[in-house]
Amino acid sequence: MSKIKTSFFCQNCGTSYLKWQGQCTSCKSWNTLVEEVIQKEDKKSWQVGNSSSKKTNKPLKIQEIDSEKEIRFSTKNQELDRVLGGGLVAGSVTLLGGEPGIGKSTLLLQIALQLPFKTLYVSGEESQKQIKMRAERIQSNQDNCWILTETKTQQIFAQITTLEPEIVIIDSIQTLQTDYIESSAGSISQIKECSSELIKFAKETGTPVILIGHITKDGNIAGPKILEHMVDTVLQFEGDRNHVYRILRAHKNRFGSTSEIGIFEMQNAGLREVNNPSEILLSHSEETLSGTAIASTLEGVRPLMIEIQSLVSTAVYGTPQRSTTGYPAKRLNMILAVLEKRAGFRLGAKDVFLNITGGITVEDPAIDLAVVAAILSSNEDIVVEKNICFAGEVGLTGEVRPVSKIEQRITEAEKLGFETIYISKYNRYLETSSGIKVEKITKIEELVSALFG
Repeated sequence: MSKIKTSFFCQNCGTSYLKWQGQCTSCKSWNTLVEEVIQKEDKKSWQVGNSSSKKTNKPLKIQEIDSEKEIRFSTKNQELDRVLGGGLVAGSVTLLGGEPGIGKSTLLLQIALQLPFKTLYVSGEESQKQIKMRAERIQSNQDNCWILTETKTQQIFAQITTLEPEIVIIDSIQTLQTDYIESSAGSISQIKECSSELIKFAKETGTPVILIGHITKDGNIAGPKILEHMVDTVLQFEGDRNHVYRILRAHKNRFGSTSEIGIFEMQNAGLREVNNPSEILLSHSEETLSGTAIASTLEGVRPLMIEIQSLVSTAVYGTPQRSTTGYPAKRLNMILAVLEKRAGFRLGAKDVFLNITGGITVEDPAIDLAVVAAILSSNEDIVVEKNICFAGEVGLTGEVRPVSKIEQRITEAEKLGFETIYISKYNRYLETSSGIKVEKITKIEELVSALFG
């Protein structure tokens, strides 16, 4: 047994120090260093054979390296497969983070019950009866899922050796504890050591491992930052518990793109895949009202049609209010200034409220043109027809700037039955004999005259 020693770890970023100090030199946080006892043994929880039988890696020329496509396991969930880049890669380690109650455990239990492979679901937070109750609510017919409630990594690897699962799910990494580190579960050193053991197991056996990670109040995954560097894929499960829709994003992916998203709807029977998110983000009321406009946006590489709602009214309390939901407040103030300066609309003494339906947040500047149309529609109390949509960025001089991937936006609008789309005149795209009319404009004054006369 090696000598017992102590180290000081920053609870915010995970940087280790030999002695205590008031400020962490890495993240500049004060009073975040805590002392932890470290005791490592030479033997690890997971070992395949002895050291003499292991293969010694040799340097190879890049032309000699085998470039065959990696083996992937489909999760039987199209949205998750899309975000992962086609499925789980053999030997990969995936970290899934999200707010408490957002549906992380439900999603992975649902995946475990759908897989045709032998799956081990390890829970350190719930009992087997609790997981069984949730599984009955999901109502899956597969019987390839084994449930283990354990927090000691030595016991987990003993069961893995006996069961030999093809996929392992850990819920959650913060609850695990190894005997080779003398500190409490959830500490920096425990998370780091347990993750290292699981990553070693995944790489040596080719078994995909999925980890659930808690997050801090700042929205970051709890534990050392090195945890996100060690794993192959980092997924973030986002959404508001007051809304039924959830968005799955990839913040890091060694085997695919990080620009894809997956959308789910939370129901009593679990999470339902939303294959056509544009339909859920558009209202289906038959009555046409002023103050609404449809924007064509992109979430990663996925085109979406979203509805912008606006309400413009005379300020009652003297100081006008500017309130937004799902849209940057500073950008709204900029657009209002452009409308007053370039288009002559007096909005300085009026309250302006803006909302993006569906409870999602959009950073794409291509929705600026729809924001302008919605604000002016409410201000003039003139309805913008439902078969019209917009895709354009508004500049400070009032010009309509081009946006990226305009062909995908036009195709999505045509697929959903829109008849006219307003874009920038400077957008270059291959004109085809499509069923949608493309109106090209250069300034917002042209948009005002086209829509409101």
